[in-house]
Amino acid sequence: MLGAELRHHREKKGMSQNELGKPLFVSGAFIGMLEVGVRRMQPEFAVKFDEIFETGEYFFRHCEVLKKSKYPDHFAEAAEAEATAVMIREYAPLLIPGLLQTEAYARAVFRAGLPTATEDVINELLVPRVERAKLLNDPTLPTVWAVLDEAALRRAVGGPATMADALRHIAALMRRHRVIVQVLPFTSGAHAAMGGALKLMEFDDAPPLAYVDGLASGQLHDDPATVRCFRLTYDLIGASALSPEASLALIESAAEDYAHEEQQA
Repeated sequence: MLGAELRHHREKKGMSQNELGKPLFVSGAFIGMLEVGVRRMQPEFAVKFDEIFETGEYFFRHCEVLKKSKYPDHFAEAAEAEATAVMIREYAPLLIPGLLQTEAYARAVFRAGLPTATEDVINELLVPRVERAKLLNDPTLPTVWAVLDEAALRRAVGGPATMADALRHIAALMRRHRVIVQVLPFTSGAHAAMGGALKLMEFDDAPPLAYVDGLASGQLHDDPATVRCFRLTYDLIGASALSPEASLALIESAAEDYAHEEQQA
């Protein structure tokens, strides 16, 4: 809604995206991403738009309302961009990516980070995680291509039963040709993304974005040169990973190992 209003006022004033971006010290491409809703409008930009378009506090007031996201602050803008992406590439070094997680796996992740939280708090955190995974309910879009480090398969998050179900869920998505998944095996040794997790997003009507994830932190990048650099990093990881077919065999084998371990227990 804010993006549509921004475009309306910009065009009414006869300004190009580049012209509007100059007083904010941002590119015209960034203004375009605001207009199509790929990027979240920040309060400091909203104040400037109200000054330029003489709209009182219209943009600022609505921007403040939209700041109340169901996602953590460091991930909110990335999650909202993810929902409009047509292509998502993701490298996950330590755990299964959120889009591919089962509810039991996600619950174990949240519980590990918040060991003394009440069940109500954990359940509240689960809601947006489960909602994000609904992106895969669409039979074709977005295209999701994930490279999982073997560590994500071997770390028994939630115990053997939870891991068996989690890996079978990924295998089922792969067998339905809904996602592309590769495993980066331990035998690959050093690789291009030793520094951490990476997500690349492409859109129909906006430039691509890159999101770099860290411990309770994250950064969204839109600079074309930076995004190209991260894209090369992802391509290098993919080149070092197993093929999708070999990855599926490894994932299903690991799932069976966890199921057998649970039976023995």
